[in-house]
Amino acid sequence: MQDGPLTVLQLTHQGEGAGSTQSIFSLSLHLKTRGHRVLVGCRPETLLAGMAREAGLEVVPLDFRRLRPLAGALRRTITEQHVEVVNSHATRDRRVLTWLRWRGALPQPFVVTRRTMPLTSPAEIVAVGLSADRTIAVSHAVARALRRRLHPAARLRVVHNGIDLARIDRVPTDAELAAARAALGDFGSRPLVVVMSRRKDQHVLLAQLGDVQRPVAVAFVGIEPDAELRALEARLPDRHRVIYVPFTAQPLAFYHVAAVAALPSRIEGFSQALLEAMTLGLPVVASAAGGNAELITDGATGLLVPLDAPTVWGRALDSLLGDSDLRSRLARAGRELVRREYTLERTAARTEEVYREAIAHRARAEGVR
Repeated sequence: MQDGPLTVLQLTHQGEGAGSTQSIFSLSLHLKTRGHRVLVGCRPETLLAGMAREAGLEVVPLDFRRLRPLAGALRRTITEQHVEVVNSHATRDRRVLTWLRWRGALPQPFVVTRRTMPLTSPAEIVAVGLSADRTIAVSHAVARALRRRLHPAARLRVVHNGIDLARIDRVPTDAELAAARAALGDFGSRPLVVVMSRRKDQHVLLAQLGDVQRPVAVAFVGIEPDAELRALEARLPDRHRVIYVPFTAQPLAFYHVAAVAALPSRIEGFSQALLEAMTLGLPVVASAAGGNAELITDGATGLLVPLDAPTVWGRALDSLLGDSDLRSRLARAGRELVRREYTLERTAARTEEVYREAIAHRARAEGVR
């Protein structure tokens, strides 16, 4: 197995405002810190491209719209930049890498990272799983779901997302806090529940918010309202306030204003937003789905709402907002857990191990030919 620094191409056709963008960026920085050369292949106009450039990472601008030109650009980049392993993070890029492998045009190893609960057909999961040298699932829940869809077990590894403590522990500036408060507007003396997510099941929480007896403000940070959310909001009692904050590049300031963090998403692989909130010492409540149930132990490090009992959302929020001792206990335990078990240093080290496994696997496969 190869030792020493690697040249790694991180590849995604996404890279906009989402937890996955922050995860890819932070992982890339930490791999660079560990001595590796990291290239970020993405659309040049994305948030990820801007973040990578600002941080001094090498950006490879790619057009993902057509398969054949993309395949050619990738082959040239991998050859000219002496890339030793490619890490795909999204659908289109793993498909083009699989296509190149089938055509015998990709002798270099590639790794696929699956960041959400899979919706892909079993046929595609098998095809990609047998082509990629390793697949990283960001939680055991994602790994189990992939296995149920027939992903080859021998090539599957679990590497949890980690949190960049230096980023989280940076105290927001007065300007950042002022901007967050201005975006939230006036919500009076109501405690603030923050939901940090792109559009993923916010309606589940909103549909049950009327059951919360004490007045509360809920801030959906990262989205603008659609017809479904507006219709649900219109049915709420006047004691509650719902706030929508479009995507912001400075999300952490909102946690410093909030009393509770919530995540109703039912497709989470391993939530960056929950990791952030818990690291900062906020009590959390989330759907008992995907990696949420792996990160949170109900009643110990947070509260979980069963998928088959969405009405529990009202009871869970009421219990948190009405019991300061419970909030303190859950917040403290969650903070200690994440800072102990889910650091980005551990994620980067484990990811590096998988890269070296992939390199060794490809060397064996190519040697057989």
